[in-house]
Amino acid sequence: MSRRTVNQLTHGDSVDDVFLVSDKQLRVNRQGGLYLHLELRDNTGCVQGRVWNTTEDQSRRFESGDFLHVKGKIQLFQGSLQLIISQFETLDPATIDAEEFLPRPREDADRMIARLRQVLDSMSNPHLRALIDCFLIDDEFVRKLRIAPAGIKNHHAYHGGLLEHMVSVLNVADRIMDLYPEVDRDVLLTGIFLHDLAKVDELSYDRGFGYSDEGQLIGHLVMGVEMLSEKAARCSDLLGEPFPAELLMRLKHMIVSHHGTHEFGSPKLPMTLEAVVLHYLDNLDAKIHSFSREIRDDPGDSSWTPFHQTLGRRLYKGSKTDEKDAVGLEA
Repeated sequence: MSRRTVNQLTHGDSVDDVFLVSDKQLRVNRQGGLYLHLELRDNTGCVQGRVWNTTEDQSRRFESGDFLHVKGKIQLFQGSLQLIISQFETLDPATIDAEEFLPRPREDADRMIARLRQVLDSMSNPHLRALIDCFLIDDEFVRKLRIAPAGIKNHHAYHGGLLEHMVSVLNVADRIMDLYPEVDRDVLLTGIFLHDLAKVDELSYDRGFGYSDEGQLIGHLVMGVEMLSEKAARCSDLLGEPFPAELLMRLKHMIVSHHGTHEFGSPKLPMTLEAVVLHYLDNLDAKIHSFSREIRDDPGDSSWTPFHQTLGRRLYKGSKTDEKDAVGLEA
């Protein structure tokens, strides 16, 4: 019997299926008892899981990134579905097709790499083109770029998500640059390519998503500046002349300032036109993706999503009545 996916689950369903554990937390209830708060997923979405009256020994039987065969029942709680788990068993990942449990980008990696090259090849600055070439001739880097996520839980948190995010922002920039002739197109495109690039090493993504040791201790902003400095030095060998110092400084600034504010982790605020544009385009793509995902992946019957702590709001999915009326008009 084929498994039911997360987006097929409804209130009252009995569940006897396999899920990927994308998050695990051992919590204490109001009476002082322990319970497990889980995020279970497949490639159609996530559902919250609860294991009541658990023990520390039981919680150590699996970790985030493991696959669980669970039995339980779906309940509606505060407008959101949750799975109350009565039994679970950890499975050998070698017996699982991980592609069934991880969301996928809209396009395959080959097409996205081709589009990436097409946009970046349109640049005229020889130093920036050489810099990009230094990255794209690195087979190991390209291998990681094809599969790295852009995040662990938030935007583009799936294999290929980093590449999809990068190409999306490049596409937007490519379409609007004629409107802003004062912005250096080549510098902006290069900054878009570079800004999150170090996530290929900041994050771990073999099964579940997490941070590498280097990612935890240093982070992708500093790691990105280091990667840029290394490739810029190689660029000098390719071109037979030093990489322009001010150009390198501008690119480094775009990396360290692209989060936009100190509270979101930027050690510097954007202080060049290209850095400002990068920040807003990056944020635009991330926000649209996150909001769209919340609406698309919510399996509830309500016209509204549950309150999302990070977004600070519920989102309106549209009236079911409107959908029925639209179907009636089409008929």
